[in-house]
Amino acid sequence: MAGEDTEDERNTDEESDERNEGTDADRRELTYAEAGVDIDASEAATAALVGAASGPGRTGGTDGEDHGDDTGEEYAGLIDLGGTYLGLATDGVGTKLLVAEALGEYSTIGIDCIAMNVNDLVAAGIGPVAFVDYLAVAEPDEGVAAAVGEGLSAGAEEAGIELVGGETAVMPEVVRNLDLAGTCAGFASGEQLFPGEAQVGDVLVGFRSSGIHSNGLTLARQAATREHDYGDPFPEASEREGGTERTIGEALLEPTRIYTRLLEPLREHDTHAAAHVTGGGWGNLARMGSYRYAIRRAFDPQPVFAFVQDQGSVSDEEMYSTFNMGTGFVAALPPRDAERVCAETDGREIGRVEEGSGVAVGGVTIE
Repeated sequence: MAGEDTEDERNTDEESDERNEGTDADRRELTYAEAGVDIDASEAATAALVGAASGPGRTGGTDGEDHGDDTGEEYAGLIDLGGTYLGLATDGVGTKLLVAEALGEYSTIGIDCIAMNVNDLVAAGIGPVAFVDYLAVAEPDEGVAAAVGEGLSAGAEEAGIELVGGETAVMPEVVRNLDLAGTCAGFASGEQLFPGEAQVGDVLVGFRSSGIHSNGLTLARQAATREHDYGDPFPEASEREGGTERTIGEALLEPTRIYTRLLEPLREHDTHAAAHVTGGGWGNLARMGSYRYAIRRAFDPQPVFAFVQDQGSVSDEEMYSTFNMGTGFVAALPPRDAERVCAETDGREIGRVEEGSGVAVGGVTIE
């Protein structure tokens, strides 16, 4: 299940009205729930859906993502084909679409759609091979459709997968502008699948994110537009490689990093489990097992996170419980294997798996 925070959204005019009110209340501390996404309620609704839809053929893949908000233990649904497993993941872009709409820039959201799906397969050790998309629109627009297709093509090329079809639905009474989602299929042998359970003593190898990726945008958008427009210059533009100026909207639209190239080195070494740090932030590490994940050397968050936190007066705990904060993927391996993976990739040791519970990162503990 996917689709980030769709029922609570307000249009850009409403955001502008709030921003221009200029009251002291506008500087209150924002939380994800206050912004409109109650993770506990989302988990309860997902559990109800899974319970009602369960049957002989229902296995794995109980995601209830806000982007997404992950509530299940599995990143992908698995079907045993007799020694080979078919993996399926489905997800959407979420309210990042509203930033794209505000800027009239749709060429990167297809990358996000591909990434959010293939990264979930990679976290299970599954090699993605094919993708189908679903584009729902209020009314057809050739220019927008072409831009979306451009991003899907770029994402598929980066992920090394085929675009094998899709569906475009015109539903003016259901969607206001557009919604984009998709499903990715992949394969793995039993030996290639990650066991899915970390072990005490494992080293946690982290891999940098490209930015906010495609979850938590309801909170990020409301924080970013309290005192600014999407078209305003991003305050930390000079810190971007090359010093290229960009707008606040462009910083939020930075495409999600695709992690398929990690599969080969992670499979070659003894990867016990992996986590895609997406909806629910660093709490996703707990999906590798009930242990304590002590993070001592996470990547520094990109400037966009500091901007969101400052503009929304968001607490550290809320930030790490909602966003990836600079680290988009984590794998748990024995120390020697972790050292080899770090040598072969851009990953680095960020922490250890210990007895206990919770994720200790950034000075906060997420239970």
